[in-house]
Amino acid sequence: MAIKKGIKIIAENRKAFHDYFIDEKFEAGIVLSGTEVKSLRAGKVNLKDSYVQVKEGEIFLVGVHISPYEQGNRFNLDPMRTRKLLMHKSEIIRLFSTVKQDGLTIVPTKCYFKDGKVKFEIGLARGKKNYDKRDSAAEKSAKRDIDRAMKNQKNHSDF
Repeated sequence: MAIKKGIKIIAENRKAFHDYFIDEKFEAGIVLSGTEVKSLRAGKVNLKDSYVQVKEGEIFLVGVHISPYEQGNRFNLDPMRTRKLLMHKSEIIRLFSTVKQDGLTIVPTKCYFKDGKVKFEIGLARGKKNYDKRDSAAEKSAKRDIDRAMKNQKNHSDF
């Protein structure tokens, strides 16, 4: 089977953008079994309420639910197991020091295939307060109203 070039997004963590300000983003590979990759190809992943943890110089993805592959058998693993992420040691040290120093957290924001390999986009996140969430919602609503008005104005001016 030929390796497909480009990026195919599997899942996005919209809740992370609602709950956090994402300061910086990184790309990381992940250690998976064969049936997990097949399940990802079918799009059966949930990034909600997941986070990244640094332990002993390694980085792990916690709380990601990858549904068991339907055609799999005894090789299916626990859907909520902790999975190891693959990054350069210098990036891991930098992430760990930033998290410890500034009180940030690391959350997965996106899961995608890049040139046939599963990648996760993780972000350094700063928690939002409730009033920040309300401001974001109001801003999004205002932008939607402006776009709707512009679209209606454009449709009416065509006549």
